[in-house]
Amino acid sequence: MNGPSLATGQRSLGDPSITYPLWPPLTRGCPKTSTASLAYPVEVDYDYARVSASLFEQEPGPDLARWSPLLPPLHAPTLGEGGTPLIPLEGVYVKDESRNPTWSHKDRLNRITVSAALGAGAPGVVVASSGNHGASAAAYAARAGLPAIVLASADAPPAVHSFVRAYGAKVLAVPVEARWPLMREIVDRLGYHPVSNLTVTHTGHPFGPEGYKTIAYELFLQLGGVPAAVFAPTGYAELLYGVWKGFTELRRLGLAGTTPRMFSCEAIAGGPIARAVDTGAPAAIVPLQHTEAYSIGCSVGGHRGVRAVRDSGGEALLVTDDEMRAAQRTLAAQGLWQEVSGAAGLAAYRKLGRDFDGPVVCIATSSGFKGMGVGMESVEVLTNPTVDDVL
Repeated sequence: MNGPSLATGQRSLGDPSITYPLWPPLTRGCPKTSTASLAYPVEVDYDYARVSASLFEQEPGPDLARWSPLLPPLHAPTLGEGGTPLIPLEGVYVKDESRNPTWSHKDRLNRITVSAALGAGAPGVVVASSGNHGASAAAYAARAGLPAIVLASADAPPAVHSFVRAYGAKVLAVPVEARWPLMREIVDRLGYHPVSNLTVTHTGHPFGPEGYKTIAYELFLQLGGVPAAVFAPTGYAELLYGVWKGFTELRRLGLAGTTPRMFSCEAIAGGPIARAVDTGAPAAIVPLQHTEAYSIGCSVGGHRGVRAVRDSGGEALLVTDDEMRAAQRTLAAQGLWQEVSGAAGLAAYRKLGRDFDGPVVCIATSSGFKGMGVGMESVEVLTNPTVDDVL
């Protein structure tokens, strides 16, 4: 531990002059700026003047508690999240988040959100998730001794359903359009703490992106400075925004003179962040077509991702399933097996085809074990194998 949390309150992204106490977490967005058609998130603010520069003299490693002054209070025990490797590949660096305890970046978020549930005295947690988020929330809830309800997509991979149930969570497979209304009812009637979105456009959990900030802290130490660009697989854009916020904090603390350009990397089947950036809207909702990249297949966007792209001078990029599968094969050929969504960052970087004046990081978010159809392939059995079969 590096000392107590220096979190002081919550601040509106719709109007930064509007602030709220740190507790309770505002899981339905900013009450004063949100409307029936647009919800603005809030974020956590800190007493930055009290942050010691020595916090960034440590080696990056597991357990987010090493960054506790710049995180909300950590009430939930660790599973060893964070400290993931940075691997050079094709002239870029790959930040391999599949090395987290439940094999995805979501573990950084859920160490924080389950801590919030404990801090709020909730009797349990509830999450609507197609896979990674549900598994991670179930694992951290189990570690913290809280029951968990996971509202899963009916067409999520069977292996993912088994993964979530392994942690003792109550898993309900429901139609996508029923997940959010049911989650609101569970929150209102049972008092469970929501660790995913409740609002018309995405706000998610106000504390969640704080866990993703730690990726920026690790990159700063692993690279010995700030990258020129970061490409992040993007669904609701909590990852994108969290990494961006982490780098802005490093600059605010006087440790870095620059910040990277942030590139959202969405499946072309949806792309609400790209739509909002292109049209100048604060957030967007778009039709969603089928995509193998189910972890980032989103019709509903939020303001966080739009802010990260615009404020950093980045771009909102769209990639096809074929482009993500090609990047997935490239990663696997180098020993990094990612689900299709996890390869979106590298796919978008390749598609953009641009040189940068400094290091480029592609975040790879989740293990290939989470992919659609994994484990369903039939295997030919050779009855009288010889070396000729090998040749």
